[in-house]
Amino acid sequence: MAKTAIIYWSGTGNTRDMAKAIQRGTRKAGAEAQLFEVEQFGADEIANYDGFFFGCPAMGDEVLEEGTFEPFFASIESKLSGVPVALFGSYGWGGGAWMEAWAERTKADGAKLFNDGLIVENGPTDEDTKKCEELGEAFVKSIA
Repeated sequence: MAKTAIIYWSGTGNTRDMAKAIQRGTRKAGAEAQLFEVEQFGADEIANYDGFFFGCPAMGDEVLEEGTFEPFFASIESKLSGVPVALFGSYGWGGGAWMEAWAERTKADGAKLFNDGLIVENGPTDEDTKKCEELGEAFVKSIA
């Protein structure tokens, strides 16, 4: 059974809702899926999981949240080589440039990037929630 961690930062709850839907999908596929707010996960825990979902909304000028999430992600980048990773997040304006840059950065880290980032405008609709669940299920099947 695959063991995954879903690590996210959410300011308004939209990215948290995506994370919960992804967790439902991973469990449907038979994986152990643990949900963590970014402050709850330490870089030393990376080796304990088979794959990761990282979630962060677009902030400011379409960047990762700078106070907590960006420092966390920077602290684990050297540990992502060869690791299965999927990205997700929400946005309120813009077209997803933060996710494109994040996906390229993750690929450059050597991670096995599963997707180019699942993005949702504002809060997830029922259709978006279904896409999140499908992402969780498909990711687990790809690493099993």
